[in-house]
Amino acid sequence: MTETVRTGGCQCGAVRFRIRGALGRASICHCRMCQKQFGSFFSALVTVPKDGVEWVREEPSYFQSSVNIDRGFCPRCGTPLTYRYPGGLDIAIGTFDDRSDLAPKIQINYDARLPWVETIFDQPVLDDPDHYARQEAIISFQHPDRETPVWPAQGLKL
Repeated sequence: MTETVRTGGCQCGAVRFRIRGALGRASICHCRMCQKQFGSFFSALVTVPKDGVEWVREEPSYFQSSVNIDRGFCPRCGTPLTYRYPGGLDIAIGTFDDRSDLAPKIQINYDARLPWVETIFDQPVLDDPDHYARQEAIISFQHPDRETPVWPAQGLKL
């Protein structure tokens, strides 16, 4: 039987991970600490097997946000990566190279959600072909969604 291996990392590629084993619960958390960590409306996290995580390059730096919680981030680019708690570890869904099957299954701290969060996807979609053409012309320094032996934009090596 083939072991499942998932990969991912931060925006600049300095922090990369490999996860062996089955992932746990994918969730959205509406608490204020998650909003601040992600600079967003909520966090999207998935529980990972704590002993199945291998940090390939650098490890995250951590900020202790409460008595029992550490929040990991890339020390170079600041990408939010982890939510570490006694006995467990969650990793931000957006940091996985393949996120297509990581749809959240539960919302946590629902009472703390922003009142308009349920209607954000009801908003109109920008329909401006020139905008998308300009976006395609941008030269990105973001690490690709795959493992690479060398990422020249940052001079990082595996």
